[in-house]
Amino acid sequence: MAETGTGAGTDASGEAAREAAVEAALGKLDLDAKARLLGGRDMWSLHPLPEIGLTSLVMSDGPIGVRGVRWTADDPSVALPSPTALAAAWDPALARRAGRLLAQEARRKGVHVLLAPTVNLHRSPLGGRHFEAYGEDPLLTGAIGTGYVLGVQDGGVGTTVKHFVANDAETDRFTVDNRVAPRPLRELYLAPFEAIVKNARPWGIMTAYNQVNGVTMTEHHELVNEVLRGEWGFDGFDVSDWTAARSTAGALRGGLDVAMPGPATVYGEALAAAVRAGEVAESAVDTAVRNVLRLAARVGALEGAPPAVTEPPAPIDGDALARELAHRGFVLVRNEAPVRTGRPVLPLAPGTTVALSGAAARAARVLGGGSAQVFPDHVVSPLDGLAAALPEGALTYAVGADPSDEPAPAGQGFALRARCRDAAGNLLGEGSLPGGQVQWIGDDLPEGVTHEALASVEVVGTFTPRETGEHSFGTRGLGAFVLTVAGETVFDGVQAMGSETDPFEAFFGSPVERAEVPLTAGETVEVSLLHTLDEESAAPLPVVAFSLVHLGPRLDPDELIAEAVEEARAADTAVVVVATTERVESEGFDRTDLKLPGRQDDLVRAVAAANPNTVVVVNAGSPVEMPWREDVAAVLLTWFPGQEGGAALANVLTGAEEPGGRLPTTWPAALADAPVTDVVPVDGKLAYTEGLFIGYRAWDRSGRTPAYAFGHGFGYTTWSYDSLVAGPDTATVRITNTGGRRGRETVQIYLAPAPSSGAAERPARLLAGFASVEAGPGETVEAEIALSRRAFEVWDEEKGDWTFVPGAYEVRAAHSLDDVRLTVALEID
Repeated sequence: MAETGTGAGTDASGEAAREAAVEAALGKLDLDAKARLLGGRDMWSLHPLPEIGLTSLVMSDGPIGVRGVRWTADDPSVALPSPTALAAAWDPALARRAGRLLAQEARRKGVHVLLAPTVNLHRSPLGGRHFEAYGEDPLLTGAIGTGYVLGVQDGGVGTTVKHFVANDAETDRFTVDNRVAPRPLRELYLAPFEAIVKNARPWGIMTAYNQVNGVTMTEHHELVNEVLRGEWGFDGFDVSDWTAARSTAGALRGGLDVAMPGPATVYGEALAAAVRAGEVAESAVDTAVRNVLRLAARVGALEGAPPAVTEPPAPIDGDALARELAHRGFVLVRNEAPVRTGRPVLPLAPGTTVALSGAAARAARVLGGGSAQVFPDHVVSPLDGLAAALPEGALTYAVGADPSDEPAPAGQGFALRARCRDAAGNLLGEGSLPGGQVQWIGDDLPEGVTHEALASVEVVGTFTPRETGEHSFGTRGLGAFVLTVAGETVFDGVQAMGSETDPFEAFFGSPVERAEVPLTAGETVEVSLLHTLDEESAAPLPVVAFSLVHLGPRLDPDELIAEAVEEARAADTAVVVVATTERVESEGFDRTDLKLPGRQDDLVRAVAAANPNTVVVVNAGSPVEMPWREDVAAVLLTWFPGQEGGAALANVLTGAEEPGGRLPTTWPAALADAPVTDVVPVDGKLAYTEGLFIGYRAWDRSGRTPAYAFGHGFGYTTWSYDSLVAGPDTATVRITNTGGRRGRETVQIYLAPAPSSGAAERPARLLAGFASVEAGPGETVEAEIALSRRAFEVWDEEKGDWTFVPGAYEVRAAHSLDDVRLTVALEID
């Protein structure tokens, strides 16, 4: 099922040497130095302490790519598919390879610790940040997270498993008090963290913004000191989410080692003063410092300590792995055989002509919004990928429908730079921009620029339109702006704060149109957006964030759809790419519905009516409603597929590769059907009243049928399940590839307790294990799958401990939750 291990550098001699170096270094530090180490030096790093040979520890966001300490296109990053895509592969070994690549990227950028993986659960489909998590099931999430952590740490780079804990939605995330009963807290939300701590020995944990049962997580002594460290044996460092720490004494007593970011934190001078005032013990400071020094020793940042990894894994081709991760995570949820052909529409037959439509086919969304964003040095769109894969003349393209009818950060056709000036107008420095979005956090500023001196930023450059007509220009962000297009000032004013409560929501929120300017295709014009900074609109962090936004001429949406229909009618196969936008899925806010934005549903219906061989590619990080799903021949979920997504898509559509994914989260037909939807706190509290019943557990209990069940997905071959033998620890499944090509199957084992098995209410069935196997045509293979002991246990709230539940169970070998192939009875004493 899951690839486990003790992690890099856990040999006894190496561990002993590192611990000795940690103790020696700790003994040389005075109180002020220790307190300084526990507070950030800046946005991404800790203070160096040359007196003990400690270099500055550097952290970076990194779920899908390593940004480094500067959020800039001048230092591009490999952009892998979204974590939902990684989970959809159901392969911890593949996740480990992804982790090794990210460690390679981290070393290249001088980063010691990645702020990842995110192992919060898909409690409600409305969670706006679900693209950054692995799914709804704790066992699958824990297994993929274990692989990721092992891979990163194989490369000698630390991880911070986040966000500990119950940080499962974005609404009021800084203050919300999530009320979770002990049993679901243990069996669901803590379970992935526990699995990763025990199986991968992560070097770090990040505690969340939210409260759990009335206690903020950065001060949660019970969950951090007693459970994480005491019960599970976690020996790494505990870092706050950025600005989450609120109390000096409370955080230290609650087990928080590092308060980020700096230089203003609740630690540092405030912590030293608290010790001298008798509010906290210096021994508690020593414990925290010891954890940080242990991290430094493991990553090679402490003199005299042998690093955990002296020889990193062999170099990895980032582009090739990004393509592999993408197609392995693509989930083919529908693949029908239209009457006129008699064969499934995918893979495409040789010589097929294709009519491609959808704005997202030309401008794919390859990653989600928020702190996970990176700048890849290239992006292969679906249009790019298919154009390269198909013979000349076999592909046509029409926009059809755009997921957004509002301006977006300036992109194609723009060549832009950012000029930074002080209050006197002197040029401090300048840097290139990949588009109209300025997003500088901490030291992301161009060389020579400081937050203290910076007074204004001007985005300047040119725009060469590809369409003639009225082009809309505008701004996004807070503060004063002067917008100039083609030598004319079209806006000079101030954007005030609206209802946003989260800086990410304010930044990724509504763009404001300022002017429409008539332009001619191919004729270049100069553009400029001057943004003057002021304290009133300043964020709580040292951040400069605003955008020059643009929208091309608004064409009649009915005419766009009609054009796509005409092309589809003339082609053998129609491929429609639909997508969400950063206004739908992003860090900082939750969704209010699951609908595709714009006229995309209308486009799909119209194209499907014109061509029975219609394939819909869904470019979204988490579930969306697909009311047309029964009217099309195929539906392929590509998540946010990373920089090589278009190449991977072409490989899958043409049959060069098989879509390898299975759903890591249940896909509802409509939001109204979903059993758990609430993400909005009431009086500051969000009660998890559903208890154990989220995801497929809740669907089973409700008796409702989703559009596509957990674990669902087709490949390009067929499988027979020949035999199943199960005991309390393992299940052995023999399967045969009964199709005509080599393929991969994800064998899933579900455990169904009999109603009499124990007094505690239990879900009707639980994922207990899984494995991926490959076989050629006619070949039989055997999968031996370890069964999770936790599938036979419940958390006893009265005893405060796990209880094994004997009795009758069914062990089910399945292609997916709703496609069980073999069942055997199992009696547990």
